[in-house]
Amino acid sequence: MIIRNAVASDAERLVRLMADAEQSGFMLFEPGERKITPEQLSKRIAVIEQDKSSAILLAEDNGELKGYLFIIGNNPQRKSHSVYLAIGIGEASRGQGVGTRLFEHLDAWAEEKKIHRLELTVMIHNRAGVALYQKAGYKIEGIKKNSLKINGEYIDEYYMAKLLG
Repeated sequence: MIIRNAVASDAERLVRLMADAEQSGFMLFEPGERKITPEQLSKRIAVIEQDKSSAILLAEDNGELKGYLFIIGNNPQRKSHSVYLAIGIGEASRGQGVGTRLFEHLDAWAEEKKIHRLELTVMIHNRAGVALYQKAGYKIEGIKKNSLKINGEYIDEYYMAKLLG
């Protein structure tokens, strides 16, 4: 498995992978709710390629995308040391170390970019996600009460972060 930066030509496969990851029920978007086209994502990837504080990392094995990690940087100077993360793993690839490999590559990327704070949110009941993040060194910093509403029920999320160097 290789971890690499996304390029515009990955857009069609990445759109399919994102839709597959959303089937887990643990993503921000409901399954089928995100309406991004490969053309739109291709343009977004091109913009991110020019942004030194953002990236999209892909886990690829034998030409198949297994997972992705969006790294979203901040423009205000006071937040430039920090990035927000969104990860998705294809259903057939969960539990196979894809997330671990993405986070290992993220740490190297962040050190190179002199990023100090990595942060994300995760639904409290997403035990596999919380375990992955804790294994990667993330700590729970707080709870976003009633952060999401899923099937008429309010769901809490953890704020989690990892501080580097």
